[in-house]
Amino acid sequence: MFIEHNISSERRGFIEVICGSMFSGKTEELIRRLKRVKIANLRAIIFKPNLDVRYHQQQIVSHDENAIVSTPVQESTAILELARNMDVVGIDEAQFFDDKLPEVCDRLALQGIRVIIAGLDMDFSGKPFGPMPQLLSKADFITKLHAICVKCGYIANFSYRKTNNESQIVLGEQDLYEPRCRKCFYENT
Repeated sequence: MFIEHNISSERRGFIEVICGSMFSGKTEELIRRLKRVKIANLRAIIFKPNLDVRYHQQQIVSHDENAIVSTPVQESTAILELARNMDVVGIDEAQFFDDKLPEVCDRLALQGIRVIIAGLDMDFSGKPFGPMPQLLSKADFITKLHAICVKCGYIANFSYRKTNNESQIVLGEQDLYEPRCRKCFYENT
């Protein structure tokens, strides 16, 4: 007896999350993956939260000064309309987006779009940051990157804030933050 299977040739989307501490190379890895997408002649668009203007208004820029053009957005739901007819969507600094970002990424993946997300998994106090826990739970692929602890040289997965400002979001670079391993992070908190 012959059983006919209805195998669809339509594209299937998925969600990739790149996470880690500050200075671990998250944005660098996102840019690397997106440049490969461009080489493959796939249609791609990159987003970042409009509050992230540390290096450039419309580019995502790594600490190594590699850059790629992006579209700043106020709310994650705006991504759905702007990403129509794309093969790949890149999202940087995901921790700064609203709590609708995981649903937006789900919807994009269900439309057959590859979604590549980079963001801090923990804030300066070592707590889960923004929508990142939900994104990690929905991810098909997760890459956790590590920096090097400035105190002892071990692998670092914490972002230590060098000021007493208790606000969760304080934009800064090496002037305000440094990577720390677990031991060195908790010795100073």
